[in-house]
Amino acid sequence: MTLEDLPPLREQLDAHGLLARKSFGQHFLLDLNLTRKIARLAAPLEGRAVIEVGPGPGGLTRALLEAGARVIAVEKDARFLPLLGDLAAVAEGRLTVLEADALEVDEAELLALHAPGLPAKMVSNLPYNVGAPLLVKWLHQARRFESLVLMFQKEVAERIAARAGSDAYGRLGVLSQAAAEVEIVMSLPARAFTPPPKVDSAVVRLTPRPDGPSPQLLKALERTTQAAFGQRRKMLRSSLKSLGGAALCAAAGIDPDLRAEAVPVAGFLDLARTL
Repeated sequence: MTLEDLPPLREQLDAHGLLARKSFGQHFLLDLNLTRKIARLAAPLEGRAVIEVGPGPGGLTRALLEAGARVIAVEKDARFLPLLGDLAAVAEGRLTVLEADALEVDEAELLALHAPGLPAKMVSNLPYNVGAPLLVKWLHQARRFESLVLMFQKEVAERIAARAGSDAYGRLGVLSQAAAEVEIVMSLPARAFTPPPKVDSAVVRLTPRPDGPSPQLLKALERTTQAAFGQRRKMLRSSLKSLGGAALCAAAGIDPDLRAEAVPVAGFLDLARTL
């Protein structure tokens, strides 16, 4: 049997009696035309290692394998392991399935163990309830990956790509744009998923900056943005008071009377360097 011989995803779900679990934030993308489009957005995949989080029934996994990737799939829900095992059986050794919590795994260790020496990418339809925490985790090691192509709730995707001065601009956008070039490359309506969520989704492509912040600077940026956007309606002299307030702003060359939403990414990097 080959990948092409596998039955449709919906048939496999029915055969195994599998339904999405709200507690895991699961919404399945069963249309292989859409999963193949996501794989194309992550191209080239031939000869690349791809970490995929939350593969569920394996729709995106199939598309990644078809495109030539070596896939390391991290799935927390043990119900899907037999179904993913069927996929691994026809993947010619290019699929490793791990039962684990993606928030706790060591990506460097996974790559070294299962795909040593291969260029790496991250491609995932992320569970809604852990998308943002996972992204922040991966930003700390962004330069490990050629790119990260990730699906989020549309509102979260817009926050990741938002620019200074917009209502959606905040901590997640500053951290993401400091570490990577960010672009929303695809939107999907709720009806594309099974079961349909209450909101639309969007795919974000992040291309890590070769001169991106060091892990130490990114930690300082996390502290700075958490304080600034935690009280976003206050001036920086007040919201950053615990970190130095007006004195910190003056040392970084930032107007302390600005509010967080008016400070561009470069300005927050200056504040973080000063901190």
